[in-house]
Amino acid sequence: MDLIKRNKELIKKFETMINTADINLSKELIDDNAAFYTPVSDKPLYGGSGYLSVVNLMRKSFSDIQWHIKDLVADESKVAVTWELTGTHDGEFMNIQPTYKKISVCVMNFYYFNNAGKITNDVAAVGLIGVLKGIGAL
Repeated sequence: MDLIKRNKELIKKFETMINTADINLSKELIDDNAAFYTPVSDKPLYGGSGYLSVVNLMRKSFSDIQWHIKDLVADESKVAVTWELTGTHDGEFMNIQPTYKKISVCVMNFYYFNNAGKITNDVAAVGLIGVLKGIGAL
């Protein structure tokens, strides 16, 4: 199979995974040894369950959160995705009490794949400022 086409299809499945918090899809799509670094943890989070722990943290702050692919570019080993992140700030987020404001923020991530077609790394461009502006914290 064409690796570029494969990687694009995997990211579309990834979109389903993060919007449903599907643990089985996370195990299918993310390498168990993939380490993810996030401001919410002083230690890396590993594999699909580690990645979903960040997704679930966002769900506690924005119960209706959704990620939608706006644009993507792929090559044989990586995919760059521009996401539109939407949700309502109805839970505490980074010590900020719920504002019940709706947000719509564009963020960008780069996903790296191994030969088996599993995500081994996710490098995120800073989207936190957009979230903080959206809930009125900035």
